[in-house]
Formats: sequence, C-alpha cells, structure tokens
Amino acid sequence: MCSDRAGEREGELDDLVYLGLGSNMGERREQIDDALGFLVKSGVRVVRRSPFYETEPVGYSDQPWYLNAVVAMRTDLSPTELLSLCKEAERRGNRVHSFRFGPRTIDVDILLYKGQIHRDNTLQIPHPRMHERRFVLVPLVEIAPGITVPGEQTQYADILAGLDEKKKVAKSKEHAF
Repeated sequence: MCSDRAGEREGELDDLVYLGLGSNMGERREQIDDALGFLVKSGVRVVRRSPFYETEPVGYSDQPWYLNAVVAMRTDLSPTELLSLCKEAERRGNRVHSFRFGPRTIDVDILLYKGQIHRDNTLQIPHPRMHERRFVLVPLVEIAPGITVPGEQTQYADILAGLDEKKKVAKSKEHAF
C-alpha cells in the first residue's frame, strides 16, 4: 500500500474522500499526475494513493487499456464543490465526452465522500457503478481494506471477492505516483 501519512487508523477510512482517476489516451501517467496536481493545488490533501493499475476497458472494448488509480484525501469542499473541481481537472486535461464508456484523456470520479450518501440531479455518492467495477475496487481495497459501503456494514473487500465482472486488472509497471 502507498501512503502519504503513516499511522492513518482504519477507523478513519470512512471519513475520507475517495477519487478514482483513469486515462487511456496519450500520456496516461502524465494525465493522471496533472489532474491530481491540480486538485492538490486547489486545496485537497492526499492521504493515501494506490499503485497504478493497467485495466481492460469496460463497456466499449475497441479502445486502449486504461491506467487507473484511487486516492484517499481530505477536503473541506462540499460534494458539489468537489465535483466542480473534478470537472475542471478533466477540462484542463482536454477531456472530450465523445460517447459513453469511450476513450478519454482523463477521468476523475468521486467514489466515496466521508462515509456519506449524496444524491441529486448531478451527483450520486457512492459512485453508482463502483460496486460493479474491478478497476475501482482493486485499488480502493488496497488502500482501504476495511472500508464499508456508506449506510451498511458490507465491506468493499467482500464485494470485490464476490464480483462476477472478469475484466483484467493488473498492477502497472509504473507502480505508484
């Protein structure tokens, strides 16, 4: 596990914000690093970072593989403010929404927000498809093995263990940030 803060207690994992970052176009690592750098410069504090994972595309297979990672962070931003910041990071990375599940220079998704459930017209937390996605759950469980589904006692590690989705997810040679 990669961590920027020694001694982070397992019980505090639900008080953090978790983002998924991914890219499958251009310089994937650089795109992710740039997006995360923008978020940090904007005031979020990264607490834990997963290694990078090479992941098979989901939903539309005729595209390059993704480089994915999950970060845990602290922020005083509301979920809506954080969403705006994530969208700005994507805009700065020249993200084009060509079609659903299509290739992208950068994707920044809010997965979990301080153990809360948030639902409105623009944002759903927990991310509505994260429980179906090996490329999200593998890095999430690596940095937060005991984290639970908000409002439940189910651990994401248990969801991962029972996941039927078989898309390949392997640690990248690029390893950590």
